[in-house]
Amino acid sequence: MTFQDLNVKVYADGAVIGEMKKAFESGYVKGFTTNPSLMKAAGITDYLGFAREALAALPDMPISFEVFSEDPQVMEQEAETIASLGKNVYIKIPILTTDGKSTTPLISKLSAKGYNLNITAILTVEQCREAVDALAPDTNNVISVFAGRIADTGRDAMPILRECRKICDEKPGCELLWASNRQMYDLIQADQAGCDIITCTPAIISKLGNLGKDLYEVSLDTVKAFATDIEALGISI
Repeated sequence: MTFQDLNVKVYADGAVIGEMKKAFESGYVKGFTTNPSLMKAAGITDYLGFAREALAALPDMPISFEVFSEDPQVMEQEAETIASLGKNVYIKIPILTTDGKSTTPLISKLSAKGYNLNITAILTVEQCREAVDALAPDTNNVISVFAGRIADTGRDAMPILRECRKICDEKPGCELLWASNRQMYDLIQADQAGCDIITCTPAIISKLGNLGKDLYEVSLDTVKAFATDIEALGISI
């Protein structure tokens, strides 16, 4: 299987403008997502400045920006600000707050205004159901299921994603996203699960051309890399 055989769309996950541009130029990427952890790692100190720079560098591409607050009123104000940045912007709302309270009342309120929403940090079928039920009809939304974090607990994410696919199908315009990608094979599984989107790190995006590559060639490339490193070491046994 090659990349061209996949139906799932690749979104780049990150907050470094240079890497985001490079991902766009690769030709593989159809959209972008950001989050507070990625922004912290990138050293972002001006949220709106970063967002505007990203939108200027990546015109007309769908891109998600997450709210920061946990207070419902402040979250709503932040969501309004994010929505004002452009029609291609998705407001990223976690499915719950740090004290375990559901954000579905806010999701419902924002969706009723017709905003594009990306409901994030979903790990269960029940959370997917809550999120989708809160969305207004005829709106464009993304349901981000953290398949990688599910797998980190020793569970198979595929049954959960397949159930979430059925739920998302109940609301036209609701796309299912495989989040927290861990390896290249996740693209195959995301495609098999019927996901519309998978987020990928720059490291994964750089390897997309390897999909379907002959394993003998991979073996040969590996040995050549060993040989290069041996030469660079300049030592012998």
